Amino acid sequence: MVVSSGHKRHVAARRAVLAVALLGCLAPGHLLAQDASSPAEMLAPVNVTVTGSRIRGIDVETAQPVFTMDRAAIRATGLTSLGDIVARMPSAGTPEVTPQDTLSSSNDAGGRYANLRNLGAVRTLVLVNGRRWTTSLGGLTDLSTIPVSIVERIEVLKDGASSIYGSDAIGGVVNIITTDRFEGASADVLYGVNGKGDGAQKNGNFTWGRSTERSSIILGASYEDGDSLDDDKRTLTSTAYGPRHPLDGYNMGAYGGVVDPRAAGTAGAGNYAADGSWVPNRYVINHGATDSANLANYHPYDVDSTADKYNTQRDMTFRAGSKLRNLFATGRYNVTDDITWRGMANYGVRDTRSQAAGYPLQSATGRADGLTIDPGNAYNPFPGYDTSFFRRTVEVPRMDWAKSKVFHADTGLEGTFLWGDHTWSWDVTYAYSEDRASRTTSGNINLVNARTALGPTTTIDGQVACADAADRAAGCVPWNILAGPGGTPDAVWNYVTSTTTAHETTRTNDVIANLTGGLFDLPAGTLRVAGGLEHRSENGRYTPDAADSAGLTTQLASDPTAGGYIANEAYLEFDVPLLADLPLAQELAVNASSRYSHYTAFGGRTNNKYSFRWKPLDDLLLRGTYAQGFRAPTVSDLYGGSAESFESFLDPCDSAFGASATDAAVRSRCAAAGVPANYRQVDQSGAQITSNTGGQNPSAFRTGANPHLKPESSITRTAGLVYSPMYVDGLDVTLDYYKVDIRDVITPVLAGDILNFCYVRNDPTYCGRFARAADGRITSLDESLVNLGSLRTEGYDLGMHYRFPQTRFGEFTVLSDSTYLKDYTQRSSASAEPRQLAGYMNGVQGLYRVRSNLSLDWGWKQFGATWTVRYYSGLKDSCWSTTVECNQPDTLNVISGVTGVSRKGGVAFNDLQFRWATPWNGNVRVGINNVFARKGPFYYNVASAGGGSPPYNPAFDIDRYFYIGYQQRF
Repeated sequence: MVVSSGHKRHVAARRAVLAVALLGCLAPGHLLAQDASSPAEMLAPVNVTVTGSRIRGIDVETAQPVFTMDRAAIRATGLTSLGDIVARMPSAGTPEVTPQDTLSSSNDAGGRYANLRNLGAVRTLVLVNGRRWTTSLGGLTDLSTIPVSIVERIEVLKDGASSIYGSDAIGGVVNIITTDRFEGASADVLYGVNGKGDGAQKNGNFTWGRSTERSSIILGASYEDGDSLDDDKRTLTSTAYGPRHPLDGYNMGAYGGVVDPRAAGTAGAGNYAADGSWVPNRYVINHGATDSANLANYHPYDVDSTADKYNTQRDMTFRAGSKLRNLFATGRYNVTDDITWRGMANYGVRDTRSQAAGYPLQSATGRADGLTIDPGNAYNPFPGYDTSFFRRTVEVPRMDWAKSKVFHADTGLEGTFLWGDHTWSWDVTYAYSEDRASRTTSGNINLVNARTALGPTTTIDGQVACADAADRAAGCVPWNILAGPGGTPDAVWNYVTSTTTAHETTRTNDVIANLTGGLFDLPAGTLRVAGGLEHRSENGRYTPDAADSAGLTTQLASDPTAGGYIANEAYLEFDVPLLADLPLAQELAVNASSRYSHYTAFGGRTNNKYSFRWKPLDDLLLRGTYAQGFRAPTVSDLYGGSAESFESFLDPCDSAFGASATDAAVRSRCAAAGVPANYRQVDQSGAQITSNTGGQNPSAFRTGANPHLKPESSITRTAGLVYSPMYVDGLDVTLDYYKVDIRDVITPVLAGDILNFCYVRNDPTYCGRFARAADGRITSLDESLVNLGSLRTEGYDLGMHYRFPQTRFGEFTVLSDSTYLKDYTQRSSASAEPRQLAGYMNGVQGLYRVRSNLSLDWGWKQFGATWTVRYYSGLKDSCWSTTVECNQPDTLNVISGVTGVSRKGGVAFNDLQFRWATPWNGNVRVGINNVFARKGPFYYNVASAGGGSPPYNPAFDIDRYFYIGYQQRF
């Protein structure tokens, strides 16, 4: 289904929705003066809905594990982004896209996302007040677009919930509950800065609200400004592989190099390798030399030396800077005693800025047409020859400016009525969401102009000029590409560089109707039911810059995306009390729900969920669930155009560091595929790799969508207990077991995995996804999406909360929440061997065996303090080599297939906050996150694309962080 281009119709619809939603927010305004002093008690709901169920009840203890973080706990973190706050929870993993993802060309870069159970942000459903929020083309929900100031609490359902909410709720549900009643005004400001003096966070918000007996309105505005962090400010990130290997990871240098173009066998032009192939000489201009046309000013290029290479970290952004502006309005109006009209509107704008090192330009960059110095170019050290070259354009770093404009509005009616002896609740909602994103990139090379600037030259008035008059008239300026830094005038850079912009739009129209109430009474209580219908349309479009898409620049090329689908769904949920007020059965009840979903993209499916809760004693609750779930392919998954990507990986056929170096079976498979026995993988600079970390491929690979994808399917099982002993007042203990099995996983198969599956796992499914040259180099590779294999995770959650008896020194509370990861198994295909990844650093995902938060809170009169310890257990990582940083040399690394694992220890970060409630209705909070400035271990498995700056683990604190905040109520 192709998205309509009727722009006027979309704009009209959006304005209409905004008008209706704001009318729902503002309608009570004229009533405020009539009874400005009246309380808002009539607006309070009679009963509540707990995340994970549509059945309303009073103080219902659900059968699902739900973690709740209230406003006080949110403020105690000192964080200003909901994404960062959710990431602090032990059950949350690192999302696919992190703030350190400065190499990504995706419009999702710069956002904050939630990832529950390490299953990915695309498998975590984000709701606001129980309704879906705006998502990107790739199905990600940016939590930074929801201002913290309007959040009343966060409810996290750590369970599958597709039978209630539909697609995406495999890992769990994050439900953001916003404030719906507010009297007066509040202003809140916060300033924070890293211990190094950079990365300052400035946050301010203002909230105003009024309520009467029949109405309530809240208006809010927030602003957040986060400065960027740079790689070169810290020894941890100032080099590609960290301070232990400061001279490794250097890439193509800033001084021009050439490849001898003379014919094979020409004396002095090169030599023959052992396999008989001709290897031409390569030269680099002497540093400081200006006459690039004279070969005497060059020296041989040594790929194993850093003398002519460049440390790209010196120009890289470690964490992107961002600005966020947000406007929020919500309102309620009691039309009658039984019917309420409500509306909400939210508009947020996020700007993100990041920087990458100048482009590594070389002749192969010219794509099919090539890019060489013309035989008649005055700067060619080999006159009369087309001369290949290589040179990083360090003078013009690549800059990315991403802008995301997120709009959400919903409006509807809700009410109650009596049917027999039971109260029923109903609601009807229309929601519209839109995400408009753009990404502007500068610093890439315009290949058309570069080819002209490297073309034949002439001399005019003693100055070198482009030979073709038409080219000169069009602005052509000769480019001395081989000159070092400072040797290229601004006029040339203005001619050969490009600034391009890509645009992305997603729109969601959602109509939801729910009905819930009691059917009839049973001896143990009321049998309650909920049911509802949903009609949702998802549409999206991605339009790359025309020049980028056509391959006319060095920007990663991508094709347009246009498509969408419609989902029609219906669900039914029953809650049945079986026993009550009996010995060993204070309560016994079961809950069953079923949802049918029909998508125009792939058809229909039904998902069921069954759960029980049993209270053998008043202070003990036992619970369990069995839930079927699914994740529908996103618009990007189905209709996204293919795109280029430069990948870092370890080739298992590398004869020194790959699996073939130690595994005879892998060596045999590589040989059978035609890979030379002495094959060595080379990185982007042309140097052979020097460790098990591999290197970045010199040529781009391709990723793409698949219109034949089917949904992922999942089974979630949980079992647990809640224990609140009456003899220990204030103690609550929860223990939950979970197991999630996912089939038909939708995934791009990354380069390293494709090669390992083919050669190490001996899975021929993957061997047709890439091609090699005669010398063994990988020249092309397809990372397109597929429904592939399975994923299983299993573990335990333990929570212990104790509120001490009050003392004359104040009130003390201890809170402990921990997660133990027992199993995380990935299977690449039905016939492949499973990989047990629990306890490994896997890309950007730290699959910790144990994550734990421990907090001690103290409150006395108007003062308070909180000390929090965040613990991450150790992880297995790739060895640097078999003899360096390899404390388990005989252990097989299940990620790379290479023998040898480096086991890194755990780390704990400590946070401290003091607070003071002032006599003038203000609140001061001062805090330090990572009090002892701890640094985590170095992990060489951290992926640069999608994650950040290896060897930094993106889940860890990078510095000590100081902040001070002040809130004033009016």
